[in-house]
Amino acid sequence: MNAKLERRLRYLVAVIVAGTVASIGINLVQGRHTLGPLVAGFAYAFVTCVAIGVVELFILQGPMMERLNRLSFVGLLAVRSTIYAVIIIVIQLLQVGERVAGFPLQTSIADFGVSIAYSAAVSVLLNLGFSIANLIGPRVFMNFVSGRYHSPVEENRFVLFVDIAGSTGLAERLGGIGIHRFLDRTFRLLTESVVDYRGEVLNYVGDEIIVTWPEHHGAIDCRPLRCFVAMRAALQKAAPQFEREFGAAPQIRGSLHFGPVIVGEIGDIKPAIVFNGDVMNTAARLEELSRKVDGGFLASRAAMARFAAPPPFPVSDLGTLPIRGRVDGIDVVGIGAVA
Repeated sequence: MNAKLERRLRYLVAVIVAGTVASIGINLVQGRHTLGPLVAGFAYAFVTCVAIGVVELFILQGPMMERLNRLSFVGLLAVRSTIYAVIIIVIQLLQVGERVAGFPLQTSIADFGVSIAYSAAVSVLLNLGFSIANLIGPRVFMNFVSGRYHSPVEENRFVLFVDIAGSTGLAERLGGIGIHRFLDRTFRLLTESVVDYRGEVLNYVGDEIIVTWPEHHGAIDCRPLRCFVAMRAALQKAAPQFEREFGAAPQIRGSLHFGPVIVGEIGDIKPAIVFNGDVMNTAARLEELSRKVDGGFLASRAAMARFAAPPPFPVSDLGTLPIRGRVDGIDVVGIGAVA
């Protein structure tokens, strides 16, 4: 089973479990403690979560993703809400809960009208939440909602800087709109690897993407290293399409570092969760050095020491390299251009 299918199935199971548990909780809060209403509520929640989960993960985020991404925020919200509403209305009209629980089927037009209105409202609210989460990032959205970083905290994190090589020359040849489309297509492709390896996109800065992992997530199976290698593999696979459309295929270089960072909300009008500390500066300077080494990638020994197991591919010891801001330099390793 490939990583993308595994991730989608994992999310589908999570959606089903969360939806059915929430349904049972809502019924209990509303005073429906008998078996019949609980069974009916469970049936509605289960069928709805399965239907919406399958459509979302395997259609909206599958064959339709590229077309949906071209829509504006409002357009995307309208299309997705309509699809969700149709699914919920069909399930309501089929009266799945009543059939499973053995209750009499509803025949009142008024009851169906209430169900349709309820379905439409739920669809819009769900998709508004999903759209906002997708706009700023699911983890960032949850961190804002939970207030996790309302007061700054110190966390040990892996920080991966990935830079698109030669973008300045491409910008001159492709023009402003052309290079934007090139970078957008590249970043969308790179982000798939980030999601597969449980990383968090911190920011896109010009032709650079910054990805982070909390220590306990990133240490598993060398995820930051695997993520970078997967990015290169994805770009290599997509190279013919880029060549046809833009006349050039993207190449990346990168750096990886580990250590304590200060994470917290900043700003008032447009608040953001930002990372500060020497780790960020060092990772950025390592990325600058990666331009001068074979393979175009550098990882600090501090990061390598935190992995729970050795990397699944060979790395080369590059010794101690001089780096701006450090008198004694930094111990680094590299990996090949293709793994």
